[in-house]
Amino acid sequence: MSTLDKIKDIESELARTQKNKATMSHIMQLKAKLAKYKRDLLDLNASGGGGGGGEGFEVKKTGDARVGLVGFPSVGKSTLMSTMTDTFSEVASYEFTTLTCIPGVIQHRGAKIQMLDLPGIVEGAKDGRGRGRQVIATARTCTMILVVLDAVKSMNHKPIIEKELEGFGIRLNQKPPAITFRRKEKGGVTLSQTFKGELKYLDQQVCKVILQEYRITNADVILHEDCTGEQLIDVIEGNRVYMPCVYVLNKLDAISLEELEILDQCPHYCPISAHLKWNLDGLLDKIWEYLNLVRVYTKPKGQMPDYSAPVILSGYDKPTVEKFITKIHKSLLTDFKHALVWGTSVKHNPGMVGKDHVLQDEDVVQIIKKFDECSASDPNRQRTLRPGAASPRTPVTIARGTP
Repeated sequence: MSTLDKIKDIESELARTQKNKATMSHIMQLKAKLAKYKRDLLDLNASGGGGGGGEGFEVKKTGDARVGLVGFPSVGKSTLMSTMTDTFSEVASYEFTTLTCIPGVIQHRGAKIQMLDLPGIVEGAKDGRGRGRQVIATARTCTMILVVLDAVKSMNHKPIIEKELEGFGIRLNQKPPAITFRRKEKGGVTLSQTFKGELKYLDQQVCKVILQEYRITNADVILHEDCTGEQLIDVIEGNRVYMPCVYVLNKLDAISLEELEILDQCPHYCPISAHLKWNLDGLLDKIWEYLNLVRVYTKPKGQMPDYSAPVILSGYDKPTVEKFITKIHKSLLTDFKHALVWGTSVKHNPGMVGKDHVLQDEDVVQIIKKFDECSASDPNRQRTLRPGAASPRTPVTIARGTP
């Protein structure tokens, strides 16, 4: 029996099983098996086996962030790509016009955002239909996903695409589970929590069943919030990708105002018309908001700040002064003494901060370096002396009676 057949059998058994407290352990055991088989399927795809073979999408990652366009065929991805970037993407009235990945660049608020026009996916893409594995594997490398939907067609495409992406380990608009998982040599399985209240989804029995499926008999599981069994499986697997997502509702000009008000209740969505260029500025602002990029400006000593070329950092990774310096050049950390910051991240302007200080959007940073004594190995380095201090090469005369 192939891996795909095993996955289908487990999915059918999950569909037949009733969800209640008595069957929760069995359901979690099936989901753990399902996650293992899907991981084997990913490894098989990475080694070149399985369906959907052929030429891959080798696209070099450039810019400060990467945004991928994902959706069914003929929903307007190529039109949106050609409108928002200077890259031409072929547009036609038939499906599967785009057969490979086409990259483009968006310049917005000083940041360079790479946009990828991916071929359309169909139901069953995670199993290899229509080169779906290659499309979703490229989507895993993105910083953000734009799921393009057709406003005229049924909204049933949205859960289908979510299912296909989830099958490849992509979690949309979710944060990594607050779970600490540690293996140990002995002591069995221990489940504990760091918050007050009862656990609604996980208990000791369910946790043991999930770990037994992975042949783990000794481990510590610490919950920092009320998490589900699926989230524990994601932590054990360790190959999940968590990224923001915006649902782009294209062809806005083809629906009525009443239908738009109904669709307005959907979370994380942005209505546009790529052909008529409606609300493209709103989509750019939405992309900037979900990417959570932080602009930091540099200020050379004795000069005005350089507002033309900001250093772009990710707001999800705590944009510290150390990451700011590393992005400029990591050798600057050797001579780093402190930094002067102007902006909302400090109480006083300028504020003297260290490497661990967290920057905010549009902060201005000046790096202060420390200088050691001149050495024979590096004669170009100078020593900064205090006002009134004597040079090491200048003789000092002390008068009698001087204390």
